Amino acid sequence: MLTSERKGLILETLRRDGRLVAKTFALELALSEDTIRKDLRDMAAEGLLARVHGGALPLSSPLPDFAARTGLAHSEKKALGRAAASLVQPGSTVFFDGGTTNAELIRALPETIAFTAITHSPTIAAEFERLKNVEVNLIGGRLYRHSMVAVGTEAAIAIGMIRPDLFFMGATAANVAAGFSTGDAEEASIKRLIARQSRDVWILLTVEKVGLQSPVTIMPLAEATGVVLAAPAGESELAMFEQAGISVRKAEAVTASR
Repeated sequence: MLTSERKGLILETLRRDGRLVAKTFALELALSEDTIRKDLRDMAAEGLLARVHGGALPLSSPLPDFAARTGLAHSEKKALGRAAASLVQPGSTVFFDGGTTNAELIRALPETIAFTAITHSPTIAAEFERLKNVEVNLIGGRLYRHSMVAVGTEAAIAIGMIRPDLFFMGATAANVAAGFSTGDAEEASIKRLIARQSRDVWILLTVEKVGLQSPVTIMPLAEATGVVLAAPAGESELAMFEQAGISVRKAEAVTASR
């Protein structure tokens, strides 16, 4: 079998199964495990997959820019927001990461709720305009435009002085090997710092992010308090988080668009 044919089969297996175990795949093709491992190393170097212990996982797709993401998976994000809204308790201090899913969470909050919101995202801060009883604290720094969040030393110093009750963290992928991950090292560092400062950390995940891996790990799955998953999540997705010892909430599907 030609190398190009093997690599095609590897990509097909990753698309179909969401993972590839090198030993099993080698047995199926009657090839040595070393041959398959070399293929995986080469393909990882080409940016075609993510190597993990014993095999490989598909890479998450590069995210479009912030403006383009506002229209993606809107109904699913709306459902996630509704499912997570009850986690916000009156009188608490809650840090909201940037992102369109967290924007839907804020839109799902009752208009009369009173608590303290902290964010390093100007677009998230603007979502609180209708919530007159929420005190909003906006952390500054250098703007990372792709996610519309503040990063850098100024942001890190300010974050190091707060102790939120709850952090709604964004991630572009989640799997066992890499935990929660994202595409930018500096943004991941800020997320990691907020998580360390917070009592509880919850992540709202659209279904296409589960089982994938982005280039930079934020933190292992077990370090989160819980995840909110959309209704299409299957048993394997649920098991991944439950085995990590974290809570799982399933969002009800939203049929009507906003």
